[in-house]
Amino acid sequence: MPDREAFQIGSRKIPPGERETIDLPVSVLSDHTPVTMSVHVVHGRRPGPTLFVSAAVHGDEVIGVEIVRRLLRTPNLDRLAGTLLAVPIVNAFGFLNHSRYLPDRRDLNRSFPGSAIGSLASRLAHLFMNEIVGRSDMGIDLHSAAIHRTNLPQIRVSPSTPATMELADVFGAPLIMTSKVREGSLRGAAQQKGVDVLLYEAGEGLRFDELAVRTGVSGILRVMRHLEMLPGKGIAKPKVAPIRSTSSSWQRAPAGGLLRTFKSTGDEVTTGDLLGAISDPFGETETEILAESDGLIIGRANLPVINEGDALFHIAQLKQIDNAESTIDSLAAQLVGDPLFDEDEII
Repeated sequence: MPDREAFQIGSRKIPPGERETIDLPVSVLSDHTPVTMSVHVVHGRRPGPTLFVSAAVHGDEVIGVEIVRRLLRTPNLDRLAGTLLAVPIVNAFGFLNHSRYLPDRRDLNRSFPGSAIGSLASRLAHLFMNEIVGRSDMGIDLHSAAIHRTNLPQIRVSPSTPATMELADVFGAPLIMTSKVREGSLRGAAQQKGVDVLLYEAGEGLRFDELAVRTGVSGILRVMRHLEMLPGKGIAKPKVAPIRSTSSSWQRAPAGGLLRTFKSTGDEVTTGDLLGAISDPFGETETEILAESDGLIIGRANLPVINEGDALFHIAQLKQIDNAESTIDSLAAQLVGDPLFDEDEII
């Protein structure tokens, strides 16, 4: 077998069979502190695809950082075919400040593909597109809900990419949500370059969630096995097929006050079900929140202090709702018993 060429990124070349963390310069802060975007490159001895895994595009979405950390500790990586580019913290500015945004108050995931001479967000997006996406065959981008909200583990894909839908099934998250690509998103910009991206959503901003982390780690490993980047041993296939949805909507608060929730993520609901109640601080008024449609709760607010119009329950419409909860329970039970996690930390 002929030797592979070294993998070049930035000013570094990583030989086959080696791994290295590369710091790509982003900018210099006002106090002269340099800021970099760090990427860990695992360059396999054998040829294969190049996959990027990114997290913390929104700086407060820390679940993805933990997923990447555990992924990089997987023993199977020493048998990798192809190349893995792992970027645990894309938005270091937001990560350090516990913020979703960059110092210029821009959302990085609305700034792609970016520009070398644009705003700070645009320059960071440009760097990521050129150094990471431009060297990859496909990607997995890890996200969570915004602060004070939580999401059921789910994969979001474009309706126009059947090959990506196959990988979404392989990933094995409880839900696959077919959603349109948003303007300025990493997923949209990568797709224009011919690089398909799975977007993983799970958990809450600034919080760890063990189920969300395990689902993410096992899903990435399943995709890598499917792409023949890793041997199949020790990576269990999902025992049941994920739930699918093509539409969803947020149910908003009809009044302000204190929210008590009676339903959570993963619960099936039918029209008219009692989801929660909003009371004023004196207990003089109470407004019931009734489900406006049949579906599955895939996200909800965690903060009990709410204002009129706040998004409270995210409900996905399903073609078949009668087995949704059992599917979620089965996938969760499989992760709890998966020997892949026997040696790892429990959060």
